[in-house]
Amino acid sequence: MGVRFGVLGPATAWDDAGNTIDVKGPRHRAVLARLIVARRRVVPVDLLVADLWEDGDPPRGAVSAVRTFVAALRRALEPERPPRAAPRLLVTEGPGYALRAAAGAVDAWRFEQAVTDSATLPPREALERLEEALGWWRGPAYAEFAGQEWARAERSRLAELRLHAVERRAEARLAVRPAAEAVPDLDAHVAEHPWREDGWRLLALALYRAGRQGDALAVLRRARALLVEELGVDPGPALRRLESDILHQAPHLDPAASGTADAVWARAAAAYDRSAPPGARARLESTVNLMRDLAVTGGAGLEAAGRHRVAAVAAAEELGDAELTARVIGAFDVPAIWTRSDDPARAAQVVAAAERTLAALPPDGTRAREATRARLLAAVALESRGGHGPRGPEAARQAERLARELDDPALLAFALNAVFMQSFERAGLAGRRDAIGAELVALAGRHGLVTFEVLGHLVQLQARCALGDFRAADEHAAAAGRLAERHERPLVGVFTGWYRALRLDVTGALPGTAPRSGLDGDAGEVEGAYREAAGLLVGAGMPGLERGLAALALLCARVRRGLPPPGGDADYGPYEPWVRPLILAAAGRTDMAAAALDEVPDPPRDLLLEAMWCLVARAADATGHREAARRARDALAPAAGELAGAGSGLLTLGPVSDHLTALTRVSRQGEPG
Repeated sequence: MGVRFGVLGPATAWDDAGNTIDVKGPRHRAVLARLIVARRRVVPVDLLVADLWEDGDPPRGAVSAVRTFVAALRRALEPERPPRAAPRLLVTEGPGYALRAAAGAVDAWRFEQAVTDSATLPPREALERLEEALGWWRGPAYAEFAGQEWARAERSRLAELRLHAVERRAEARLAVRPAAEAVPDLDAHVAEHPWREDGWRLLALALYRAGRQGDALAVLRRARALLVEELGVDPGPALRRLESDILHQAPHLDPAASGTADAVWARAAAAYDRSAPPGARARLESTVNLMRDLAVTGGAGLEAAGRHRVAAVAAAEELGDAELTARVIGAFDVPAIWTRSDDPARAAQVVAAAERTLAALPPDGTRAREATRARLLAAVALESRGGHGPRGPEAARQAERLARELDDPALLAFALNAVFMQSFERAGLAGRRDAIGAELVALAGRHGLVTFEVLGHLVQLQARCALGDFRAADEHAAAAGRLAERHERPLVGVFTGWYRALRLDVTGALPGTAPRSGLDGDAGEVEGAYREAAGLLVGAGMPGLERGLAALALLCARVRRGLPPPGGDADYGPYEPWVRPLILAAAGRTDMAAAALDEVPDPPRDLLLEAMWCLVARAADATGHREAARRARDALAPAAGELAGAGSGLLTLGPVSDHLTALTRVSRQGEPG
């Protein structure tokens, strides 16, 4: 199991036998906790110094002191490491240090994953999972660092996640156990956290199911009085609907008819119907704004935001107000870097709603109306990513044109994100995407649009990788990392972590160090780096990126070096149609590989377009399949100067030009000399 770390309480560490590791004094624990907050990202030494002595000026020799703390931590965490052997856990990288803990080695990370997983489990399994996860808490998160600025955001996030888990556990308990059992815990929960409407809702529901209808209504009246008198707001739609349902003894309140947390959200969203009281529309828009903020936290936040966004759009459409629906759709201007949708069905629902809303908006030509249209068009383009039809690119162009005419920086940044998502109509467009990224960086930097500035750096990182310019890619990775560290954008570390593996794969060296001239990385070291990068995806909330990527990266790294594909039952996920012919050819099943090449479709228009065609190219070369070779050659020709797949910033199959040479040879076989 290896070393495990605990921050759901005082910061501590345990060895693989479960014994507490002596991590020395408070400064040592602060260094350890600070590195855990960074979630495997590098924390520069100067930032560690500033954070450790944030209450006053660092003393002379503070940098040396930090190095001493790190050395002591290394001895404690890896006591069996031979002298002068490189550390594997607390590593030095570039200007600082990183804790390369496994995805399940930190209790806070495991807790977040458990909460995410519980959303898709049956109630009984979800209850068991949540009870186990809540049992990992030994006190407030990062307990001894309550006053430290660097810990504040993470402490708040984990505290909110814990409250959410408590409420989700109560919901699961109501589905599988007598309702009366849930009442005492929920009563204590609302007493301690009186502003959480979901706690009041669950308590009232538990009382009703326990046969205490009067007490349930009294709880709802207490909640209403508290919210009105203390906060000056009316109860939200879920509480209002529950009160009405209890008064009418609605059948769905019976335990057998109750749904999951997703159903509860859907019912709450549906409460915004045509008879909604004044203020409901404003609350719906506010909810979407909160979802947008939640999405950039990654993990459970990203997954929940995507799920509930569709419910909010549906609720807005039910009100029959095209302007409101447009604002709800357009307000979710969350920057997107990955070109495969996390949930194609949800994306299609958003696109359909946006198209209906565009058709319903009066064409009055006012500035506000044109801005609304631009946001809807950008949403259509973003959610149509990877498609082959003309609508996505057309919508992106229209959104960009309107945004430039309106001279609205935030709108233009959103539109440029849409243009980026639709910049894959053919291979070899890394230069175009580099220009999009450069404009995003400059525009966002001038106007304080931090998330879009990060996006611009990541777009340029990808583009420079495709062009083989790893020095420039290093600069963009570092810039994105600094912004992410400063503004708490944890998902950035997923992409910079994968870039680290790609950089090692291609150059034999890590970011910030000089490439080894003409040398690829050592195969074993590179495969280890890709497996480590795959661990960053666990709990990141990006299934469109996660599924199949680890297997694909290992496959590319091996075949590029002339090694056989990985054995076993690797899950290539959505990439399987383009991988299968090569796997069959490598296994000597030439006829089956040729048949698979007969059926292979054109790849999606996304960041792995060139990589998928190069997989087809290798299979065509291995089998002598002339038609597949011609298709791949024609598709790849515009990308002759790029590294195949490296435009993803994740993996590569090497120079496209090498594949084109082989494809030309295969496609001409049998032609007159």
